[in-house]
Amino acid sequence: MDDATRTEIEAAAFRRLRQHLMEDRPDVQNIDLMNLAGFCRNCLSRWYQEAAAERGIEIAKDEAREIYYGMPYDQWRAQNQTEADDAKKAAFKTAFDENVLKK
Repeated sequence: MDDATRTEIEAAAFRRLRQHLMEDRPDVQNIDLMNLAGFCRNCLSRWYQEAAAERGIEIAKDEAREIYYGMPYDQWRAQNQTEADDAKKAAFKTAFDENVLKK
């Protein structure tokens, strides 16, 4: 497989993951994704921002989130996010520290 085809396939897989998380399963909470998988929608928007920066394209955090979420992040939160209990918040702190801060 040539590099261009591989990149196209990887991009298509990313778009499908985004569709799954944003359209098919918006009910799945970011905190649950982070606690179970070590990443969430915000991570995906940050990775998008980092990939752009590697190519000399500066995108602000809020802009990257809006690109990923398809709307301002606060709007997404108001429409989809529920309050997490203390146990989920504690697990999130651990998952965030292990998967985001220690990278």
